[in-house]
Amino acid sequence: MRYKLPLFAIFIIIAFPVFPLDFNDSGSPQELAIAIERAMTDEQALAQVFMLGWVGETPSPLIMDWIRQRNIGGVKIFGWNTSDTQMLARTIGELQTASLAGAFGVPLLVATDQEGGWIRHVKGNTSETPGNMAIGASGYPRDAYLSGFYIGKELALLGVNMNFAPNVDLFTNRDSSLVGPRAFGNDPVRTGILGSAFVRGQLAAGVIPTAKHFPGHGDTDLDSHGTLPRINITFDTIWNRELVPYRMLAAEGLPAVMSGHLAFPLMQSASTPASLSSWFLRDVLRDRIGFNGVVITDDLMMIGAISLMGGSLALTAKQAIIAGNDIIMFSDTPELFAPVWTVLINAMRNEADFRAYVRSAARRVLELKLTYLRGPSSVPYVPNLARLQRELPDPQGSAFFLNLAARSVTIIKPNPPNSVFPLTPETSGRVLLAGSGIYPGFFRYGRAAFPNAVTYRLYTGGNMADFISSARNADTIIFCLSDYSDLQVLRNLQQLNKRVIVFSILSPVHIESVPWVTGALAVYSYAPESFASGFSAIIGRIPAQGLLPYD
Repeated sequence: MRYKLPLFAIFIIIAFPVFPLDFNDSGSPQELAIAIERAMTDEQALAQVFMLGWVGETPSPLIMDWIRQRNIGGVKIFGWNTSDTQMLARTIGELQTASLAGAFGVPLLVATDQEGGWIRHVKGNTSETPGNMAIGASGYPRDAYLSGFYIGKELALLGVNMNFAPNVDLFTNRDSSLVGPRAFGNDPVRTGILGSAFVRGQLAAGVIPTAKHFPGHGDTDLDSHGTLPRINITFDTIWNRELVPYRMLAAEGLPAVMSGHLAFPLMQSASTPASLSSWFLRDVLRDRIGFNGVVITDDLMMIGAISLMGGSLALTAKQAIIAGNDIIMFSDTPELFAPVWTVLINAMRNEADFRAYVRSAARRVLELKLTYLRGPSSVPYVPNLARLQRELPDPQGSAFFLNLAARSVTIIKPNPPNSVFPLTPETSGRVLLAGSGIYPGFFRYGRAAFPNAVTYRLYTGGNMADFISSARNADTIIFCLSDYSDLQVLRNLQQLNKRVIVFSILSPVHIESVPWVTGALAVYSYAPESFASGFSAIIGRIPAQGLLPYD
């Protein structure tokens, strides 16, 4: 006997047909995110929590499998993917097309690190910029806003819709090799103001900003890429210092935060990295600060992240989700059925609490996407290669970054500067330009300012006696100082009693170690605009208006 539907049921089906949910359906981001998450299988929900990288300029078959078979939530663009910007744009279009063909038509978060200055993962034809410490030296929030806007505008052309910037770490520990010129300075409120302006600029360009590295990487000289820094400060200290920018940004609706692999032994989290600590991410960030956006781990393949989990990437990933991260990021692509997947999906099936954590994270990721990846002002899924050819680098951005570089040049010594500067070709005598061979801009713009100057390129293992001989024949030595190894070479010039001008790039802290130099100025970056501005200030073509952004 065949089963017959009642007449009223047939009427309901005809009158109210059931359509599958789609990312572009109408409705608020909150409501649609809940509906899509509830319609997802456990595998689909878990996949939204994954953000993966891959090696090479073109997408690997494995990353394509993760997108086509698993519909992962995002991909991370690293420097090794980006030397050819046209190829990168085509790659992003290919990745997004595959993602949009999946269930619910959900696009990928396509993220990168494009802070400006020193950290510029997307290279190729993108702008080189003066960076955060130059913004701190200029002191204008508008400079932070426009830096975020023009960096974001270039990323949007390439199809990158999420940027792991601004860096709001404070310049607390001057020996930090990781932070340095990536910081706006050491003032928490000023950092919050400039970070907020940068965030608004990114959003105006259609790119999702991400503040990092929560709760603050500034008070250590260790690099969490290779070890787990342990920062021995109290909660009162961090609340009134490192957490101030996050408190300010959260109040303004910051969309995303990156959690850092940093331990704070004097706090409730003890030796557990903040990125794996529910106390930091749930109690402090969510409950006390009131942050409602998405939390993303720093790369979980970094040594510091997994050192406390017995070397197990899968257990680290699980703890990261339990702690309160919504996205777990990996710089490489694991196998489809590697432990990092199988452990997590089995935990979802067997542990009700963990399943709830994953589904809550997936809902938050979907809401972020629905808020920022739809509409006419959002980043296109498939980049327009013709526009890319015409508009990268952004011409207005290039003009702005040159002006920012000029505004940020800082005379550090002497004070007042007019006892040494301007230094002209007529008053300088014989000039020697000395610095590392990896900074050709220093020599290019130095020769433009001092056409008759002699140049000496320093290389590791070079002949120090030969360098000293060249310095003896000069009346003025302009020395490019970028790091500790340069400082060691510079100290050899003290015995000569020559006029020595230090041209500092990146962090200018090393100038404090050479009080005997005649003069010193800082430009905070090795972008061409910074070298041009620094030499223009030396010869008096522009005023040096920047102020040292730390005390």
